[in-house]
Amino acid sequence: MKTRAILAPVAAAVAALLAAGPALAAEPAAVLTKSGKKLPTPPWAAGDELGMANQVGPGTWMRCAWHLGHPKAKAYELSYLRSNTMPKSPFSGPYVQKYKPTGGVPFTAHAYNGEELEGGAEPAAQGTQMDALGHFAVLPEPWKMEPPFPAGGAVYYGGMKQSEVKPTPDSPLLKLGIEKAPPIITTAIVLDAKAHVGGGKAMSGGQVVTAKHIEEMLAAQGLAERGILPGDVVYIRTGWGDHWQDPDTEQVYYTQAPGLGYDAAQYLGERRIVAIGLDTPFIDPVPAGMLQGKAPPAEGTPPGLPFAVHHHMLTQKGIHHIEHANLAAIADDKAWTSCTMILPLREKGGAGSAVRPVAIGVPGQ
Repeated sequence: MKTRAILAPVAAAVAALLAAGPALAAEPAAVLTKSGKKLPTPPWAAGDELGMANQVGPGTWMRCAWHLGHPKAKAYELSYLRSNTMPKSPFSGPYVQKYKPTGGVPFTAHAYNGEELEGGAEPAAQGTQMDALGHFAVLPEPWKMEPPFPAGGAVYYGGMKQSEVKPTPDSPLLKLGIEKAPPIITTAIVLDAKAHVGGGKAMSGGQVVTAKHIEEMLAAQGLAERGILPGDVVYIRTGWGDHWQDPDTEQVYYTQAPGLGYDAAQYLGERRIVAIGLDTPFIDPVPAGMLQGKAPPAEGTPPGLPFAVHHHMLTQKGIHHIEHANLAAIADDKAWTSCTMILPLREKGGAGSAVRPVAIGVPGQ
């Protein structure tokens, strides 16, 4: 009876906090304090292949549990519907799924259906996807298009060499493949750059989300005190997802896009996020004409590294990318904090995976 009497006020206080709803939809300070004590900190062990995903575990799950248990929580799909008519990457083979006729098993009452892909298709490079840490490497100096490509000099995350990661042209990734990524179950922050940087309109191709923008969005969205925590996933809605059409009649989505500035990548790397996700095809900013060699990279991009965010996040910090994140609904609902779950396929030696990220958070924060 004494125990019940002691716990009753605590239970009432917790219930009051939860009933208060959106105004208190960020995790309570006590949860964040306990979570922080359970998060491992770098440096990681030699030969590490997890990167910042080393932090995913009891500490991030504790933060997640608060969101999952909130009575006003709502589930959000953060991926796009995959189809033969969705926007397609120009850097991959044709992604066309053929639907096989209904078949049967002889001498049984079973009927079944299935699909097949055309040769050259790269399912992991189309639609909402996640980059493995082995997706990118860095060369000692820029390649001047003199054959052969000097792959032997490539260096990957953790200083791993090409001979360790991909020793032959037809080899899978022996290190840093997508199967090394754990199920990413952690807290997420959504930053609405469409509202803050674009003034309510989609940001333009090549426009950059800077570190200063991130700090301003945290303040504007009431997240300055919480901030970006180690182990978080950060999603940034630029509004470029407004150009995602199915069928893709506009043919604009893959030609250019806004993206994360190099200083913002450094800022997020210092905060030890696990993954960065944008509603864009590249994560990096791509001005109109850049892909055709008719325009330079965005201002602030280091020389020789037009995809500097890929370089910094994947090869230097061990932070995964989520490309083509579908962030309109969760941003429109102002569910700024949530528990996100991202489970890549365990494709041995793959450089990436199609994913279906979800988030569970409270609208109207």
